[in-house]
Amino acid sequence: VTETNNVRAVTEGLEGDDTKCSFHHRMFLEPQEKKRSVKALVVKQAKKTCSCTPSKVKDCVFGFFPILRWLPKYKLREDLLGDLMSGVIVGVLLVPQSIAYSLLAGVEPIYGLYTSFFASLIYCIFGTSRHISVSIFGVTCLMMGQVVDREMERAGYDLEPAVLSVPPGAAAHVNTTLSPVNGTGQELLCDRNCYAITVAATVTFLAGVYQVAMGLFQVGFVSVYLSDSLLSGFVTGASITVLTSQVKYLLGLDIPRAGGIGSLIVTWINIFKNIHKTNICDLITSFLCFLVLIPAKELNERFKSKLKAPIPVELFVVVAATLASHFGKLKETYGSSISGHIPTGFLPPRPPDWTLIPSVALDAVAIAIIGFAITVSLSEMFAKKHGYSVRANQEMYAIGFCNIIPSFFHCFTTSAALAKTLVKESTGCRTQVSGMVTSLVILLVLLVIAPLFYSLQKCVLAVITIVNLRGALRKFQDLPKMWHLSRVDTVIWGVTMAATALISTEIGLLVGVCFSMLCVIFRTQRPEAPLLGWVAESETYESLSAYKNLQTKPGVVVFRFEAPLYYINKECFKSTLYKQTGVNPVWVKAAKKKAAKRMLREKEVGSGDNQTSISMDFVSEPLGFHTIVIDCCAVQFLDTAGIRTLKEVCKDYREIGVHVLLAQCNPSVRSSLIRGEFFKEGEDHLLFHSVHQAVDFALGTQGHSGTSASK
Repeated sequence: VTETNNVRAVTEGLEGDDTKCSFHHRMFLEPQEKKRSVKALVVKQAKKTCSCTPSKVKDCVFGFFPILRWLPKYKLREDLLGDLMSGVIVGVLLVPQSIAYSLLAGVEPIYGLYTSFFASLIYCIFGTSRHISVSIFGVTCLMMGQVVDREMERAGYDLEPAVLSVPPGAAAHVNTTLSPVNGTGQELLCDRNCYAITVAATVTFLAGVYQVAMGLFQVGFVSVYLSDSLLSGFVTGASITVLTSQVKYLLGLDIPRAGGIGSLIVTWINIFKNIHKTNICDLITSFLCFLVLIPAKELNERFKSKLKAPIPVELFVVVAATLASHFGKLKETYGSSISGHIPTGFLPPRPPDWTLIPSVALDAVAIAIIGFAITVSLSEMFAKKHGYSVRANQEMYAIGFCNIIPSFFHCFTTSAALAKTLVKESTGCRTQVSGMVTSLVILLVLLVIAPLFYSLQKCVLAVITIVNLRGALRKFQDLPKMWHLSRVDTVIWGVTMAATALISTEIGLLVGVCFSMLCVIFRTQRPEAPLLGWVAESETYESLSAYKNLQTKPGVVVFRFEAPLYYINKECFKSTLYKQTGVNPVWVKAAKKKAAKRMLREKEVGSGDNQTSISMDFVSEPLGFHTIVIDCCAVQFLDTAGIRTLKEVCKDYREIGVHVLLAQCNPSVRSSLIRGEFFKEGEDHLLFHSVHQAVDFALGTQGHSGTSASK
């Protein structure tokens, strides 16, 4: 009611002046009455939340398990063929990549297959996107590997032991009397491989819990702070780190993986220190694999519109390399590093190690945020492309359960992956059934084929990992175009990429978020603030610095501030306004006071009339304008400092005979001005709905005053 009365008072003030100046058009806008009863809102929300009806229970269950909604409506004739083809192809591609990314995560190859199987299956139940492929993702695998290596070192294990020929399932019964390397004498409950997957599963469980909590509390808005340029820079920086971590496998070097801050530089130093120990067999194998994979990948991309399905060249390379390594006895003859024993079947479920949670809780936060941000962004992108909708909160539930449930089955973290999603879409995927087919392909490998990869060289897996980084590394080619489009986004990309690569992935993500926020703050701290001119034969006012042939009205200065007015940029607002108008009212008042004092001294000493008239002329020197119109169309909000600044500006200019009018204020700004008691009785603070209206009012008021003065 108070707000309504205040607006009426302002409107009445306008009407009063309109009676004096018939040129001014009347406009009545009365704000809607807002019911702000907190009690009523709480009661309404409680009734809505606590009510339980059969239809609401059904909607809740169907919303939490989307498979119950889409599976009964599945169209066999239209969708089955595309889902089968895309599922089989993605499954075939996932087999070598799952084994390769296991090295990146610091665990045995079998765990990568477990992860891809469970993730593909669980997402079909909880996910709302028909096209994204949820499986292992290089960036999260890298982050996981860094945590695993750190915890392994803390526990006293060697980071790069010889490959064991013991199945992981027997790990709990092997080396139970081993002493840690650090000599603490603490008995180890399992060997290195067992402890590595225990750490990875614990981190995965925590990441999933965080993601489900984000869905429960509906904090999907966090992803808005991860801009496209920030995510792109982060992925590129992490890709450089991934590439660096795989170089030792290409060269066959046995060096520990560096972790922590500056790991990229430390790794390259260790590589060059041990370059003389390069395994020639691994080097030649890596070169031959690159020679096959890169051209084949390029051909797949170039002719993807003509090919019904991409050629699974990675699988061919893995099969050929495994056969060559087995029959050529490359490990025995040349000492090549191989994948080792990969068992068939599944291991019994095992809970995460709860004692590790305090050590890895913070690491899981970054992994959770990256996982859900990429998953949500990809799902929304492909849903928009194909004309259906996804629910961001349900996607967080889905990716969370894709981490929580598999963590009990010896798996590590997952998220959506762009490369495999593109393959899935381009090969005819229609629904989530494609993911079920993919999981069946991986299940076949787990039950039958996995042991056949025993002789597969690790350098081949490293080549597969590096070749799949081409998309992220190609971002360097887009830098000129990105710079042309937005220099700020390019700088954000560069800073995030450099911090991620040179410092660490977690710190790089934090640096990117903070830097992008600072860029937003700096852009509002020093915004554009031009003077405006009138476009002839219209009611439009535009920037004098941007357009030619604009006219200015005599005695009226129109000023636009293109940012919110708050505590950070309040001084910038005042200084820019004073600079653009050419009049600083504080200085003018000081000059008048100084001139008045000089006049007083001259009178006291009996100076001549000539000097007194000169001083009087200085005091009454015209300013060149009588009204300033501030265009507030770009001012989204005001805080208390902004309101106080406007009051000071209006007061200072009024004291030197200049009126300040506000135009095009949005309802939020008007409400802030009213609550801040900006409009007081007897003051000339008038609010206008357009710049043209304010200028006409200023010209009419001045003409009316001039006419009255002449009379």
